[in-house]
Amino acid sequence: MDDYKYILWERRDRVLTLKLNRPESLNAFNPGLHYEFSRAFIDAAADKESDIIVLTGAGRAFSAGGDAKDTTDPGPFEIVTAREAKLICNSMLDCDKPVITKINGPAIGLGATVALFGDITFMARSAIIADPHVRVGLVAGDGAAVIWPQLIGYARAKEYLFTGDKITADEAYRLGLVNHVVDDAELDAAVDAFADRLAAGAQRAIRWTKLTINVGLKQLAASMLDTGIAYESVSTYSDDHKAAIAAFREGGRPQFGRSESGRS
Repeated sequence: MDDYKYILWERRDRVLTLKLNRPESLNAFNPGLHYEFSRAFIDAAADKESDIIVLTGAGRAFSAGGDAKDTTDPGPFEIVTAREAKLICNSMLDCDKPVITKINGPAIGLGATVALFGDITFMARSAIIADPHVRVGLVAGDGAAVIWPQLIGYARAKEYLFTGDKITADEAYRLGLVNHVVDDAELDAAVDAFADRLAAGAQRAIRWTKLTINVGLKQLAASMLDTGIAYESVSTYSDDHKAAIAAFREGGRPQFGRSESGRS
């Protein structure tokens, strides 16, 4: 645990909190955090001092997703990045300990994906959630296409992944995207109470129930992640993504081209 720079490990009895710790960038995923997160749940699952895991963000955000400041010239995912992307999703599904996601602020892009891969989600009333990959000309291939349809259905998932529209906490709850919405001041207490309730339960029964439920999600992930990551990699070559990067650097809005004869 001492090897982690971008994730804080905090203990309270048998509850282990993993806190994304880049508050100055709204906990956006730079290469270092991306790498650490790909192994965090492997280490947390093996941790003998905990039974329950809470995932949250430091400061005023859960995670702003990919760190745009780390984007240089558009190009494909490196092989190591693709491997880490798969590990992030698969390690959360493979972890037998219950994962409570505490969405304390904006959860965007990859931040939304890892939030929704948790088992039970608590969301602060002021928080928002969205996956705006398409707004920068990228495919939502990092796990969003796996988890969103399972939570809110295919039609709604397509709408939000096609548009990247933001969803308020109350709307996320109404849609079934998250389990609980509580006032900001009550978020910590609500998560602690639920974590303690689970910690007092039959751990083997809870863990094995989770693993049984996750069989279907693991099958989906196994069949979809390679495709999604490949399409996202290809989309980094696109003129649309290049336009989005240029607009970001210039402080403007991207102008996307039209597809002709099935090409973009």
